[in-house]
Amino acid sequence: MRDLGVFGAYLGGGVALPGVLLWRALTGGRAWAGLEELAAGVAVGYAVEVLAYLPARAVGMPRLVLVPSVLVVGVFVVVPGLRRFWRNAGRERVPGWCGWALGGVVGYLVVWSALFLYRVPVGRAYVDMPYHLALLGEVKRQVPPTFPSVLGEPLPYHWFVYAEMAATSWVTGIEPVTLVYRLSTLPMTAALVVLVAAVGRRVGGSWAAGVAAVGVTYFLFGPVLQDGVVFTTRSMFTAWASPTQTFGALLFAPVVLLLVRGVRGRDWVVLVLLVAVLAGAKATFLPLLLAGAVLVAGVRWVVERRAPGRWLGVAGLALGGLVVAQAVLFGRGTQGTEIEPFATMRVLWSGVTGVSQGDPAGVLGVLAAVQLFCLACVWGGVAGLGWRRLREPEVLLLVGMGGAGVGAVLVLGHPAESQLYFLESVRPYLSVAAVCGVGVAGRAWAGEGRSAARAVGVAVALGAGVAMVVAGVQGMVRGFVRVEPDLGGLMGVVGPYLVLVAVTVVVVVVVVRRRPLVPARAGVVLVVVGVMAGYGVPASAVEMVRHVVPDEGRRERVVPRGGREAARWLREHSRAGDVVATDLHCRPVIAPGCDSRHYWVAGFSERRVLVEGWAYAESTLSRARAYGGSYLSVPFADTARLAANDAVFAAPTRENVRRLATGYGVRWLLTRIDPRLDGYAALRFSNRAFAVYELPAG
Repeated sequence: MRDLGVFGAYLGGGVALPGVLLWRALTGGRAWAGLEELAAGVAVGYAVEVLAYLPARAVGMPRLVLVPSVLVVGVFVVVPGLRRFWRNAGRERVPGWCGWALGGVVGYLVVWSALFLYRVPVGRAYVDMPYHLALLGEVKRQVPPTFPSVLGEPLPYHWFVYAEMAATSWVTGIEPVTLVYRLSTLPMTAALVVLVAAVGRRVGGSWAAGVAAVGVTYFLFGPVLQDGVVFTTRSMFTAWASPTQTFGALLFAPVVLLLVRGVRGRDWVVLVLLVAVLAGAKATFLPLLLAGAVLVAGVRWVVERRAPGRWLGVAGLALGGLVVAQAVLFGRGTQGTEIEPFATMRVLWSGVTGVSQGDPAGVLGVLAAVQLFCLACVWGGVAGLGWRRLREPEVLLLVGMGGAGVGAVLVLGHPAESQLYFLESVRPYLSVAAVCGVGVAGRAWAGEGRSAARAVGVAVALGAGVAMVVAGVQGMVRGFVRVEPDLGGLMGVVGPYLVLVAVTVVVVVVVVRRRPLVPARAGVVLVVVGVMAGYGVPASAVEMVRHVVPDEGRRERVVPRGGREAARWLREHSRAGDVVATDLHCRPVIAPGCDSRHYWVAGFSERRVLVEGWAYAESTLSRARAYGGSYLSVPFADTARLAANDAVFAAPTRENVRRLATGYGVRWLLTRIDPRLDGYAALRFSNRAFAVYELPAG
């Protein structure tokens, strides 16, 4: 309870309060609903915190991170002209039903977090959690950081979220493991829900549109066309598995909120602040912003015949942030991302059909078309926008970013399929555009004197009916027909869906043929969107239930018994700059080769390791394509270092121990109990499984 109370106090007083004050002052004191300015203020507060922590940690006084927050609050207390920003300048309130709906979504995410992570022992949590813990330990100790599990390896990775966690740990005294596994990401996730609703409300014109956008964002997925084969529509349920994505999404949402509201005056200060932190938090969002801004600028130039200076400024800001991220923060590293068309399709289908690098582009093109079909089942509402609505800058921005995200999935490749984060990044904004398109089509179809809500309701009801039909048909197909897991089998499953769409279109056209062209066209779009969304309802329902049903299956142990205790002893009895050597490189899984996602030594000791796990190192991912197969099978890049490291544990001698100490600066060994080391290093700690040895100086 102490950690929870201190965390809440720091989040409220050290992050949210100064962030809200700055948001109100810099956005001109415009009327914002209380919830949206609180969520946006949290994002601004995080940005200020990160930018304050970097120099504070660099000069060795990390608790100076509190200075900007104290100064902001003090200035807003002392300066008479700023005192008005302690109150919400507007009278707008979030409707009660909307607050309850958003609270329900946040509650669902809390329940999911509890089942996914909180109730799971630390040693059995998701495989990447020790990696995040190791990065937090590295950033807590030094800025700029390096890769903690391979001494001297650069870190061209999004690491600002770990700076935020490190700042929180220094100020509150909360253990890093508690922040990574329990606390830090949850308020980011909750604030993002509110900001998605705020963007939906600004673009869609009502809080109902905002809540609908949240529903599509978190709860609607593409259909599962065939057992075991999922054409991804990338969910938002990576909050704990990828804190970098969650932090970046939160920082990006206020940027979009300002742009759809209309940037003016001091808004640019907020934009520059958020984009600067995005460069190191999750640079994935910057090319998406660049694409959206360029599309808006281009269309406005063609339509209005004048220079769209504001949008060119946004594009320049995004480009500048991207250049700084790539050239300065990441040192031109790419972490294995390459231009590789249809890489997503190859990975998705290769295990089922044998699609390989040599297969014709036509086959991969068909698979890409099926992927787009699944995406349309979620975001087909974009088709209802119409040209008039598409000319509006805020809608063009969302569509441009969404198109860039989908294009990145089709064009880029990564050894660990990280190109899919581009799709996850635009998911909220495609959802807002889709909901807005459904609203436009509903109003056009209803016409004067009719209820647009009723028209949308008819489409939703029809989609739900189709969902039940699809679920029944799928059950019968699985029960009586064996669908071969190949391209032909897949098209055999997709085919009936397409026929159903065609039949629906024909029926709708016949029904509305007597109506004017525009309402008739809108009616067709509305019904087809409803039907296609209905295809995804069964899979979405299963997914949502699965997230909040306790998983009673046996979870793999990531941190072996006794390992955390040994690493913690090492942290408490060594200096921050000490280097550790270990012979623990591969996870204890039954698989060919070495799964080198092994990071708990660095994670729980908060010390740099000469060689531990190398799966996520730049030197590994940049060579992954050359080896083919999984990036997990790529050997360590520096074979001489690995040989020198492992020789000490395989056959210790005075010479190879001295070489490790003098040549690589190693001070400690963490390994399983090995009496052979007793003559060459001093045993300082042991339990039933692990031992920690100290090497002699020099």
